Amino acid sequence: MKCSIIIRAYDEEKHIGRLLEGIQHQTIKDVEIILVDSGSTDSTVSVAESFGVRIVRIPSDEFTFGRSLNFGVRAATREFIVIASAHVYPVYPDWLETLLRPFENERVALTYGKQRGPASAKFSEQQIFHQWYPNASDLNQATAFCNNANAAIRKSLWEKNHYDETLTGLEDLAWAKRIKEQGYAIAYVAEAEIVHVHNETPHGVFNRYRREAMAFKQIHPEAHFNLYDFVRLTTTNIFSDLYHAARERVLWKNIASIFWFRFTQFHGTRIGYRESGQITPQLRETFYYARERKKKEEKKREVEPIQYNEK
Repeated sequence: MKCSIIIRAYDEEKHIGRLLEGIQHQTIKDVEIILVDSGSTDSTVSVAESFGVRIVRIPSDEFTFGRSLNFGVRAATREFIVIASAHVYPVYPDWLETLLRPFENERVALTYGKQRGPASAKFSEQQIFHQWYPNASDLNQATAFCNNANAAIRKSLWEKNHYDETLTGLEDLAWAKRIKEQGYAIAYVAEAEIVHVHNETPHGVFNRYRREAMAFKQIHPEAHFNLYDFVRLTTTNIFSDLYHAARERVLWKNIASIFWFRFTQFHGTRIGYRESGQITPQLRETFYYARERKKKEEKKREVEPIQYNEK
């Protein structure tokens, strides 16, 4: 199955090489790779060019997540469009193959895969990855949740449904919501696994959740996140993280980051919400609530992982 891969990037020289190396190891070889660069000042573009990547440029002052994706998809020549963040890399050589397989069903408009953090990821971030991306696939999920760090869409549907260029984030959720309302299916593929590198400062975490909350409010004007939500969700998620960290015997090295990460996550969320309203229970479950999970629950696959060159 042929595909185009769209990668959005700004100063990603530390990470993009590993993603491109991982693409070279894929079982699907007929791929077109397009880098949408929004004004990188480091060697991001030259690294990408050394892998034969096609470069599409968007001025940094015109950047939004939706606009950069529209630039990239418009330049693509294939029907199946894979979207990947520049700071992710695939775990297995059949990442593309498994991510694209649900498109055999003509009603599937979008697929997205599992995400996990590297060993250096904050413990709370790892908990979020486990919460949002379980080990079991769901080829016709009930909600419009998805994530464009590791996803694929049909270009023919994008032609009629461009990404919203006004949102501060969650352009993927807005697109999925619209396409689902048109009767199409969204497939979650647990086997299509990538590692997502964040390594954000507290200020970075705050800004990320603030802008995503602002976008969520624009997508769902009825949504609200008040002081009670902030206190309750910060407290319950901190206690959940402390419990899991203690059970995994990694509490003391993670205790400080658990407190600051969850506080800044939900403080940013609260600031991002400007007005009150009603949020759907399923989306609240997806985004905010901690879930019980077993220690070392990761499902082992028979596929040998990619062995990356250490640089």
